[in-house]
Amino acid sequence: MEKWIELLKANNYLGIKQYLKSGGNSNKCEENGESVICFALRYRCDTEILELLIDNNADLFHYDEEGVSVFDVAVTYNNLFIIEKLIALGFDVNSSTRRSGFTALMGAVCYGRTAIIEKLLELGVNVQQQDGHGLSALDFARKMRKTAILQLLQKAIECNQDSE
Repeated sequence: MEKWIELLKANNYLGIKQYLKSGGNSNKCEENGESVICFALRYRCDTEILELLIDNNADLFHYDEEGVSVFDVAVTYNNLFIIEKLIALGFDVNSSTRRSGFTALMGAVCYGRTAIIEKLLELGVNVQQQDGHGLSALDFARKMRKTAILQLLQKAIECNQDSE
């Protein structure tokens, strides 16, 4: 994994392309299960690198030992390209692979990712879904004093109630 981290940190497209050509595994994982594509998101690699990894069969539906998915990591690092790619591939925005039940919407709320929240709301994400501790995205917005996001979520709930 050392070679991958070195190339990804440097955002080295040509080096990554060459490494893949010489047998570098785009699905290699760290001890905890974190994958190459997740490291690419963490190091904020260019979209061209993400596309290169995807073209070389990087598993976009991978999740680590704690259940943190590529989608979760894309939310954390505010990467709409990967989020939209996963949605186009059929990723269920209401699913949670995390042991805690923490959802991508909850993550987007905690990180203040308004554009991602709006995208998830457009897709009909369940705003009232609870994690393993009984907390919803609304609870996280309240707890973290994210007033604008709380209003956005409450408005979405009201709109859903009006359409029922």
